[in-house]
Amino acid sequence: METSEKITGSQLGFLLFTFVVSTNMLTVPGIMAMFGKQDAWMAIVPSALTGLISIWVMTALANRYPGMTIIQYSSKIVGNWLGPLIALNYLYYWFVSIATITMQHTGFISTLLLPRTPSIVASLSFLILCGLAVIAGIEVIARCNEFISILILVFLIPLLILTAGEANPAAIKPVLGNGLLPVLQSTVSPAGGFMNQLFILGWLLPYLNQPKKARKVSVIALAGIAVLISFIVMLTIMVLGPLTGKLTYAFLSVIQYIGIAGSFERLEALAVSMWVMGCFVKVAVSLFILCLSVSQLFKLRNYRQFVFPITLFSLIGSVWIFKNGSELLNYLAFTFPLLAFFNQSFLPLSLLAIDTIKRRVEHLRLQ
Repeated sequence: METSEKITGSQLGFLLFTFVVSTNMLTVPGIMAMFGKQDAWMAIVPSALTGLISIWVMTALANRYPGMTIIQYSSKIVGNWLGPLIALNYLYYWFVSIATITMQHTGFISTLLLPRTPSIVASLSFLILCGLAVIAGIEVIARCNEFISILILVFLIPLLILTAGEANPAAIKPVLGNGLLPVLQSTVSPAGGFMNQLFILGWLLPYLNQPKKARKVSVIALAGIAVLISFIVMLTIMVLGPLTGKLTYAFLSVIQYIGIAGSFERLEALAVSMWVMGCFVKVAVSLFILCLSVSQLFKLRNYRQFVFPITLFSLIGSVWIFKNGSELLNYLAFTFPLLAFFNQSFLPLSLLAIDTIKRRVEHLRLQ
């Protein structure tokens, strides 16, 4: 697949960083603590290992099928019958993902800032902005995200420093007081699923201008994500203690607390800014991937012609899939990890295993 759009290695790393950190920064600490209690922060280590596996699998497949996305080379690996079925499965996965993130975003904004604004209005304005970014192309999204990623870090690092001043290390003791099982349960929650979101490399690597840097850049991004999320979860537990697992936006509560107790007020405005910017990038990239997948499934060159109808369907999905915030939270805590494991880990690993077997059989046949 030849494309005129190209992104650099650093842009790819920043895209991975924002894509993973954006929505998980505020929600993951609460969900992890729900399972892992005071030891939830330890689950980052096994979760990061799953991210390493995703990077290795997606870069290995990209090296074998240069210039192709997972939608394209899946048909070459498993044939013209199973390949389109895998593509259809990913279309469904990305559609649900966009609807889920949009509902998360709308619920967050409605709860914190605009309680009287109809959710459909907030979702529509948000998706229109993301759709315009997709029409501009992945190169424009990547350039925009460079600034957004740096801005998120500029906002986040001072907040972490202020949080550290209010942290109580005794809150994470006793270490492994409930055994290893709660930590493992926390690992297979979205804490494990979000690391596997690095599988978006299956769609972004064909746009990388220096493919040889893919693995190095991805590993650096994963390391930064793991360290940052680990600090956020640990500090959240140190400040809120057992209350962490009962809050939907646990880290937001921490920011509100340090804003009241410290010398600065209304620091949650920074959290809202980071959330909105991060969600914009995440939905824009997801929408781009979905439109690209549709065009490649039906062997059409221009993915931009699908942006408007898919954006409209995503708006409907954000209202229709989940009836309320409780259903969304249950989905994120219990259903999403299984869906993420199947789509982000099992399918790519299966494709790599099948391709490896086929190549070895072909090699033996030629000998």
